[in-house]
Amino acid sequence: MSSDYTPPNDPLEVIHEDAELLIVNKPHGLLSVPGKGEHLADCLISRVQAAFPTALLVHRLDRDTSGVMVFALTKAAQRHLGLQFEKRHTKKTYIALVHGAVAEKSGSIDLPLIVDWPNRPLQHVNFETGKPALTEWRRGAVKDGVTRMRLFPKTGRSHQLRVHMKELGHPIVGDPFYSDDWENHPRMMLHAESLKLRHPEGGRALEFKAKAPF
Repeated sequence: MSSDYTPPNDPLEVIHEDAELLIVNKPHGLLSVPGKGEHLADCLISRVQAAFPTALLVHRLDRDTSGVMVFALTKAAQRHLGLQFEKRHTKKTYIALVHGAVAEKSGSIDLPLIVDWPNRPLQHVNFETGKPALTEWRRGAVKDGVTRMRLFPKTGRSHQLRVHMKELGHPIVGDPFYSDDWENHPRMMLHAESLKLRHPEGGRALEFKAKAPF
């Protein structure tokens, strides 16, 4: 995998903003938070904070994943949202294109994951030391040897959807870590389509969406 980091220059796309919440559509190819080294300083949170100085991190998306990402605009909102993610009260839906024709209409993958230390940041399945990881999925259209999938992670492990799709025998198209074909595609075909959560102020249920660009 190439280590070159050339993040996109897309303008910040705000889906929703109020006194407590900021929802943005993260572009693919942009880190959520800075990496190690000056060349990895450009990231979504720094761009967000340039426009919204009080913005605080709540969760992350992988560099090559696009889609709905929430930031808190107050410390209280950050605590409230953090607990929702920790207690799995949020509901996330992802769209992915995967290699091969998936046979079943739906299913679930329950495989524990942990970092593969000699090859980090890669993750792998480990039944002895892995942390529980559950993904439910639903098959969409199959075309030209590629299946469109709707993925519903019930846990939030690092690279969870990417490893689970690989273990299903259908790695995500363009995945630079878990697919052999990444150089043949303009991006990894994984997008955070929707996020359901409760508003930190009053607790009303909200859903935010960003249409998949593929």
